[in-house]
Amino acid sequence: MKVIEGKDIQAWKDQHPLLNELISLKEVFWTNPHIEKFQRGMDKSPLTQEDVRDAEERLKRFAPYIAKVFPETKEMNGLIESPMVRIPSMKQFLEQLYQQPLVGELLLKCDSHLPISGSIKARGGIYEILKHAETLAFQHQLLTIQDDYSILDSDKFRTFFSQYSIAVGSTGNLGLSIGIMSAKLGFNVTVHMSADAKQWKKDLLRSKNVKVVEYEADYSKAVEEGRMQAEKDPTCYFVDDENSHDLFLGYAVAASRLKKQLEELEITIDKDHPLFIYLPCGVGGGPGGVAFGLKLLFQDNVHCFFAEPTHSPCMLLGLMTGLHDKVAVQDFGIDNVTDADGLAVGRPSGFVGKTMEPFLSGNYTVSDEQLYKLLKELVDTEGIRLEPSALAGMIGPSKLCKEGTDYLLKHHLTEKMNKGTHIVWGTGGSMVPEEMMNEYYQKGMKLALEK
Repeated sequence: MKVIEGKDIQAWKDQHPLLNELISLKEVFWTNPHIEKFQRGMDKSPLTQEDVRDAEERLKRFAPYIAKVFPETKEMNGLIESPMVRIPSMKQFLEQLYQQPLVGELLLKCDSHLPISGSIKARGGIYEILKHAETLAFQHQLLTIQDDYSILDSDKFRTFFSQYSIAVGSTGNLGLSIGIMSAKLGFNVTVHMSADAKQWKKDLLRSKNVKVVEYEADYSKAVEEGRMQAEKDPTCYFVDDENSHDLFLGYAVAASRLKKQLEELEITIDKDHPLFIYLPCGVGGGPGGVAFGLKLLFQDNVHCFFAEPTHSPCMLLGLMTGLHDKVAVQDFGIDNVTDADGLAVGRPSGFVGKTMEPFLSGNYTVSDEQLYKLLKELVDTEGIRLEPSALAGMIGPSKLCKEGTDYLLKHHLTEKMNKGTHIVWGTGGSMVPEEMMNEYYQKGMKLALEK
């Protein structure tokens, strides 16, 4: 009998009965028993509001450079930001699908359409590279905080950065944002990609002068190899998706921008108008950072849920057992094989799990079949195209209304739901080649007809 951290699997199941369903690859909905009032959670946090503000200021300093080298950001003056839209027709579909009223307003945050790399990873990945570039330029007295950072777009800086290299392990989208940004600045960059990474993502990176190293194994192996190779080279900087505070803070900046968008849409968030956020989760950095930033701004009035594939529920497993990164889905016989490539992660980030434990409302899983059906339906109802993994958040509001009644009662939310707002985070998709997107759509259509 396999033993995990001193207990056999049956003992873990006895302690956490939901594990039976998780191991059977059923869709589950879990609410976090360790959630605390915001202030108590912050007392334990390794990061602060000041850290997020620092990241925000840094991105503002880089905005003139970003606007210059990525013309698609000019309209936003070099800010890498995405639209947020109401999706009323999709809401109607979800109500029919689940035979369940979806109480409150439903919106989609379209990080799928972020400029430069077309996914949520454009937030954290690009931020971390910019911070590293700034640090190097400061150390060598090539840049000061008062400078117009558009001077970075020059042969002088590209030659300087070409003495340094960057490495990252990725299933795809983080690799795109790190690769594209690093190559643009002039760094030598290597992306270590897992077996489930899509070919078009590898091809796109290679077209941008990024070195791509492919592995037969999953995401954890790609990260491990990338880390080992970077350690051998003193000029190499490794972007550690599992433990990076900088990535996390880059994502957290999304919150203050979302707050402005809510204000523009005249949506109020307070104790009588709760906010519910549904975030697809892989290793945890992106959803963790966004949720952390939102908790800083809206405190106990925001409720954040992570969404994972039934075959890769690593964060849920880590949080439920309290083992965090000491456990992988494979330990419990779950195969980590999913078409939701950005979420195909077997072991969660311990840093993210422990940081978010007091703040996260819950976590649920969704099957690949469901992702494809939702993908097809979002195209039909709203004309919006996301990649499969980006649909994981979409069933969150329905699951909360149907299976989360205990949570709503406990937090005195039942009577407030009709004044609430649900935001589904669409994490990627705009860079998916059209023929591949059509394949996804056809797959969703086929599954919808089979029901």
